[in-house]
Amino acid sequence: MKRKLALVFILVMLVFLGLVCRITYINAAKGDKYKKTVLDQQQYNSRQIAYKRGDILDRNGTKIALSERVYNVILDAKILLGDEDYIEKTLEIASTCFEIPVEEMEAILEETPESRYAILKKDVDYNTATTFTEMMNDEADGANSNGIWLEEDYIRKYPYNATASDVIGFVNDEDVGSYGLESYYNDVLTGVNGKEYGYLDEDATFNRTVKEPVNGSNVVSTIDLQIQSIVDRYVLEFNDAQRDNTRPGEGSLKTNVLVMNPQNGEILAMTDFPSYDLNNRSDLSRNYTPEDQQALRDEGSEGEVLAKLWSNACVSDSFEPGSTFKEFTVAGALDSGVLNGEETFYCGGMLHVGDHDIYCNNTKGHGTQTLSQAMANSCNVALMEIGLRMGAEGFTKMQSNYGFGQYTGIDLPGEAETAGLIHGLDDIQEVDIATSSFGQSFNVTMVQLASAFSSLINGGDYYKPHLVKEIQDEQGTVTTTVEPEILKKTTSKETSDLVKTYLREVVVSGTGAPAAVEGYDIGGKTGTAEKLPRGHRNYVVSFIGYAPQENPQVVIYIAIDEPNTPDQQYGQFTTKMFAGIASEIFPYLGVEKVQ
Repeated sequence: MKRKLALVFILVMLVFLGLVCRITYINAAKGDKYKKTVLDQQQYNSRQIAYKRGDILDRNGTKIALSERVYNVILDAKILLGDEDYIEKTLEIASTCFEIPVEEMEAILEETPESRYAILKKDVDYNTATTFTEMMNDEADGANSNGIWLEEDYIRKYPYNATASDVIGFVNDEDVGSYGLESYYNDVLTGVNGKEYGYLDEDATFNRTVKEPVNGSNVVSTIDLQIQSIVDRYVLEFNDAQRDNTRPGEGSLKTNVLVMNPQNGEILAMTDFPSYDLNNRSDLSRNYTPEDQQALRDEGSEGEVLAKLWSNACVSDSFEPGSTFKEFTVAGALDSGVLNGEETFYCGGMLHVGDHDIYCNNTKGHGTQTLSQAMANSCNVALMEIGLRMGAEGFTKMQSNYGFGQYTGIDLPGEAETAGLIHGLDDIQEVDIATSSFGQSFNVTMVQLASAFSSLINGGDYYKPHLVKEIQDEQGTVTTTVEPEILKKTTSKETSDLVKTYLREVVVSGTGAPAAVEGYDIGGKTGTAEKLPRGHRNYVVSFIGYAPQENPQVVIYIAIDEPNTPDQQYGQFTTKMFAGIASEIFPYLGVEKVQ
């Protein structure tokens, strides 16, 4: 028994001695390599995998906002410092590939040796990332690819820079949508980050488990990039032509254009000038000299200026519409039975209402006017008489019926509140009815008036204005279709048809004649609104028009706030711009010509 125990003991000792020898050999021959591997496995916990934010496309499938894959260079100080043999080569490769000073990385290692995640550089392109990976692999025994590694990420790009900038909006540094569609549809566009986990199993084998990211959905807008580009070009040409006229650096305070399909509420183009470059959103050099920019910074008002620049005036700003409102007064009177269309009015150039003398745009008077002539000549006196015949209840009911003072519900953030900027039944006086009848003393937004106008000319269907037609998954499969939504009925087909004959006459023989385009039946209405405070001779000039006369397919609304000219009331700024835009987009859209 003793001999057997001694034999077992000797065998155990021999095995133990063999293991010691083997470990000693491994440590001497390949210790550094194994040490690096063990350290990497012990230190590894998890890495985040970025999701891809959904794209925004125009109605024809062109990407107007997209996410491009990039890489962030990450320093894991704790792993890199785990073995000094790998530090020098790793930092050398990182410095060569990414142009990061070695001293900068050494400072991080010294100041935060326990740090696991320090961003050395962001938004590295694919080619540079590939070069780094290849160099690290070539130096596998001399560099630590876990000490400095690449984190996949995405950067938001806008291929068309300033085109439709106020519609699209942008994402902030946290990849959250700000302004425009980026903000309104942020939850749709946003995905969920994935994660890669590392662990050792019971056999000391290193394993990785990957939870794949969920990418965001794509948003297909109603915007037509071709139409948007045409509109932008005319707006820029106008402002360039007016620049240095009386206010150096400005062609207008604002120039806004909205193009809409009156048969379904889709917005085809929306321009707010001055615009900005979505890829460099804080750059004010497009609109301010270096001296002016420095002055804004000194005053502390640069942020306020940028916020105003980023907002969409077509939705967020309100103004007095002027005579582009007159057709609603006429339609309301016809629908309520106050007018039958056969009336005539006498304009002597002024109407006395209460204690006020309110003048027509023609202070000498238009004389006797039919309803059609009153619209064509934009006669304030005739419109005041019509409004006063309607009375407070009839007039305020008409405004509410067409959605004035209410939200349209458009799918953009920041829609202006106008309920407090319009007279209610409890506070409207005769003078308020008189001035409101021709579009002064209350405020609207562009999208509000365009939506109401569309219902007036399409037979009475008030469509909810919208900028998105469908949602797609990342493979392009449609998951949600945005159907046109009729919110209410505003007018009768008979009134709609009659008012359209008046609007047609405005372009044939009235104030809107410069808006005519050969071969097309166009109707519309001009507008000139004096801004507050009165007497300073600052105006908003506008024109809203449509084509064709029967079954209108396109509405174009143009508003210019304080055009840079000694005579801001010059209405042909908007009618001529309309004619230019219409001459290009009507053929593109296949609008029917006159036979």
